[in-house]
Amino acid sequence: MSKWKQAGLIGIGLVGGVLVSLQFSAIAEKETRTGLPIEELRTFAEVFNAIKQGYVEPIDDKKLITHAISGMLSNLDPHSTYLDADAFKDLQVGTQGEFGGLGIEVSMEDGLVKVVSPIEDTPAYRAGVKSGDLIFKLDDTIVKGLTLSEAVKKMRGKPKSPIRLSILRKGEAKPLEITLLREIIKVQSVKSKLVEEGYGYLRVTSFQENTAASVVKHLNDLYKPGQLKGLVLDLRNDPGGLLNGAVGVSAAFLPPKTLVTSTDGRTPDAKHEFFASPEDYLRGSKDDYIKSLPPEARKVPMIVLVNGGSASASEIVAGALQDHKRALVLGTPTFGKGSVQTVLPLPGNTAIKLTTARYYTPLGRSIQAKGIVPDIAVEETANGTPGQRLREADLERHLDNDKEKEKDGSAAKEALPKPQSKAPAKPKPANGKDEADEPAEPPSRELASKSDFQLGQALNLLKGLQIMQGRQ
Repeated sequence: MSKWKQAGLIGIGLVGGVLVSLQFSAIAEKETRTGLPIEELRTFAEVFNAIKQGYVEPIDDKKLITHAISGMLSNLDPHSTYLDADAFKDLQVGTQGEFGGLGIEVSMEDGLVKVVSPIEDTPAYRAGVKSGDLIFKLDDTIVKGLTLSEAVKKMRGKPKSPIRLSILRKGEAKPLEITLLREIIKVQSVKSKLVEEGYGYLRVTSFQENTAASVVKHLNDLYKPGQLKGLVLDLRNDPGGLLNGAVGVSAAFLPPKTLVTSTDGRTPDAKHEFFASPEDYLRGSKDDYIKSLPPEARKVPMIVLVNGGSASASEIVAGALQDHKRALVLGTPTFGKGSVQTVLPLPGNTAIKLTTARYYTPLGRSIQAKGIVPDIAVEETANGTPGQRLREADLERHLDNDKEKEKDGSAAKEALPKPQSKAPAKPKPANGKDEADEPAEPPSRELASKSDFQLGQALNLLKGLQIMQGRQ
């Protein structure tokens, strides 16, 4: 998402982009402070002094310290990072659903900018930028040697100004060059459609401040023509966002006061349970949008669509609905970002985004580096899932799944759904040519397209018809 990504989802290095928790709180004084490592700080001072005195060019003190802070955080895990004044401002603006940029969630890999996912209806998405693309040059600037923050600044600019991305893509013999025009990007995080009489489709592309309220509005619109026989909630390629947004969306489908997720970390304030209750999904608002929800929305048969691009907050929703048996999860395993980031402001309008906890599904499952395993495995197309997606477990320095470390892994194994047996293989067509011989095509970008294989199987399942799972 993002990342996983300079908040303005063009990238603050969030992979799936993916803010699970956005807390603008001051760094409190702790009752017990860890003693400073004097010897290591002395070494740091010596290195600092050596650079100041002997580096080939003069270098500013502030720049050196900023690099040191950035290095400390980036070497912890893929989601902890330093936010300079621009990045911090973008982060605050981005969670409101409007920001400037190209529309890509990015991370850093081997000194190159790696695309986690393009955001729907943005310049990058329309130009065909793909997940896994490696950006090695921005206009005439080589990316190698830049920090993620510096690379993102190069990608930002005035609306309608062009930028040329030089891209390495797996499967392509030569580098690609794609020219984009920057835009002010407004992300519509919720879309819906009545795909046919009695069957609704609800798409959530990211979790922002108003996402849950928007979900309720769209549900009301879907129910206007009459009762629904089934509902598909599409969380594919949703990189996540705000935790209260995920709790609010879950609350739209679960009974009041139902446990949605829990977090656990080293500090007392990192240990928390979140319920389908106003105090957990409302933030600074007295208007409880859930009250206007159609009552039938909590009972309508549901399928949740997920894939490897579903991360963080979208995994919270899928996990909650799966654990409470409110919906069947269909698709491919999710990204696996099960960590919580807290934003801690610093002087000078800067901040750090620090991983402070892991989050868990209602049954206590950790999603970290594992993801949500669908109840029903269905590939993205009839011929399988095109390409190999980047997942949390592929990222350097990713956190381990603490539940997997438990003795014999019993706790994690018990919580996993039993995979459904594969559907029988399809017969050969009349022309004798197997569909698997044809290249797999990516899903259509049209909302609720008839060519969307996974959506078609979800609707068949809601109707009680036989489904196909695709080539695996």
